[in-house]
Amino acid sequence: MTLTDTNTTTTNTTAPPGASARRSGTAGRLLAVTPLLAFVAVAFGVPALAMISGALTAPDGRLTTANITASLHDPYLTALLGSVKLSLTAALLATLAGLLLAQAVVTSRFAALRHAVLSASGVLANFSGVPVAFAFVATLGNAGVLTQHLGLDKIGWSLYSFWGLVLVYLYFLIPLMVLTVIPALDGLRTQWREAAQNNGASTWQYWRYVALPVLTPSLLGGFILLFGSSFSAYATARAMVGATVPLLTLQIANALNGNVFVGQGNVGLAMSLDMVVVAGVVMALYIPLQRRSTRWLV
Repeated sequence: MTLTDTNTTTTNTTAPPGASARRSGTAGRLLAVTPLLAFVAVAFGVPALAMISGALTAPDGRLTTANITASLHDPYLTALLGSVKLSLTAALLATLAGLLLAQAVVTSRFAALRHAVLSASGVLANFSGVPVAFAFVATLGNAGVLTQHLGLDKIGWSLYSFWGLVLVYLYFLIPLMVLTVIPALDGLRTQWREAAQNNGASTWQYWRYVALPVLTPSLLGGFILLFGSSFSAYATARAMVGATVPLLTLQIANALNGNVFVGQGNVGLAMSLDMVVVAGVVMALYIPLQRRSTRWLV
């Protein structure tokens, strides 16, 4: 072998410059996220494994799918469908109302109004559970202030019903939709409206052919987010309607606590697994829509 061949061979087997530095940087990043991965594994992985194990285990310890089968039959199926119906209704109404409110804020010439609405939405979007249920009971319950003054009980109004629960959910879902859709509305370029007007388009045509196609990913993503929030809500419904409105979260609590049927804890875990599957489908739809909508926020 000549000297030239030896040099060529040595050169080919030598690692590219900076390769070791890149490997070191990758190892450093993995080490940095190790505490987060460990926390996720403990906080989410262990409960998920316990839930799956319980859902597939019979009272005598045998592996079975009877619990999952039972969770997909009445009365649990009725509760699942009731939760889906409630979540779809509340999410749809909140999406429409939130879009209108957000559009009014974005087009307003008063900066103070925008700051006030955003601040209030940030607070109200996280104001749920027992406090908001108590507030509505005191206001619109059977002996509530507005119920008595307006005579709502005489026309058949009841807060402790499906539509009463929808009204309470809208209290925190509409602010959440406002926070979700305002960045997308800010992404609508003024030049697009001006170009549409210069070409003779009306306001309806601008929204139909320009604005709504751009906003569709954000609106669908916001709708899915609201659906997931209302689908997983528990404390508000528990404090207000109890067993009046069949909901999956309430059935899970009853099964785990043995309030209705004793020894149905594994069925409760199976219903929890059904809920996780629905939430997984929701997230699988939400993530690509969220990524697509961000292109208009640049």
